[in-house]
Amino acid sequence: MRDVMIENLQIGLDHPPVIIAEMSGNHNGSLNRALEIVDMAARAGAHMLKIQTYTADTMTIPHDEGLFFIDDENSLWHGKSLHDLYQQAYTPWDWHEAIFDRAKQHGMIGFSAPFDSSAVDFLETLNVPCYKIASFENIDLPLIAKTAATGKPMIISTGMASLGEIDEAVQCARDNGCSDLILLKCTSTYPANVEDSNLSAIPVLQKSFDCPVGLSDHTLGIGAAIASVAIGGVVIEKHVTLKRSDGGVDSAFSLEPNELSDLVTQSRVAKAALGRPNFGPSEAELGSLRFRRSIYIVETVKKGDIISSDNVRIIRPGGGLQPKFLDNILGKKFSSDFDIGTPFDWSMID
Repeated sequence: MRDVMIENLQIGLDHPPVIIAEMSGNHNGSLNRALEIVDMAARAGAHMLKIQTYTADTMTIPHDEGLFFIDDENSLWHGKSLHDLYQQAYTPWDWHEAIFDRAKQHGMIGFSAPFDSSAVDFLETLNVPCYKIASFENIDLPLIAKTAATGKPMIISTGMASLGEIDEAVQCARDNGCSDLILLKCTSTYPANVEDSNLSAIPVLQKSFDCPVGLSDHTLGIGAAIASVAIGGVVIEKHVTLKRSDGGVDSAFSLEPNELSDLVTQSRVAKAALGRPNFGPSEAELGSLRFRRSIYIVETVKKGDIISSDNVRIIRPGGGLQPKFLDNILGKKFSSDFDIGTPFDWSMID
């Protein structure tokens, strides 16, 4: 599995996890707030800043009956039509350049998720370095083909998709010009329950599609995201906001600044802790070998004395014969006089 390079950012199993801060609609209709979110994400250490490119009319039609109306009382968006929700949440297209420029000033990679072909055409005028396909669009093969034809790296969320549907999306992307592909395990509920994360799918996706895999995480907190690193996740995408109490369409499951900072730090810790499957003392442990248990003489003895449990014991520190040899030496005779505290070795046997 080869790495994916997006601008100067290398993404793969041998590199620290990449953190994507997803702004979504948490700008609350204010460009100044959107830019503040970019600044916050940069201070927290995020590597990439993602927005979404659509309008209410490119997403759906202004209709509020049947499936066009959100009547699920458990939904964050209960009581809204799809068109009204997207009208509230969308990021105006004339803000995009300013947002991307601000991200670039901080050394972050700014990019977006297009939701139709017109969004791809628009984003190409801004020369975005990569694209994201959202989980609800991973069955939109014409959109995937259009995006792949740019030849730029693609990130595809797998939420709700069967393995067969993921295969269709991956093949479509690769057949249409995408050679650098990242998949994100995703649970497309908002917020998502930790129990529904099914992170064990990450290594399955890696093996099945031979590409880097990460997590688009909608759970509360950072626990699931950190756990994803331990099983091979290389990218973590989380929604972010300045303050959940400020409201916003996605604020309820978004990270605040200190939480995003913790995610950056703890994901690096998790990656560093993985190490390699090496056994035996590591270089850092060499100094601790002296404190292992070993066989020592615990009272002064004379030549010819019988070696017994009274005059030799398994104690700390190291330096003496390994404990497993105790039965081999008991009952034999000392070859010379020895003082208490002398580490036992084979030469002491007559």
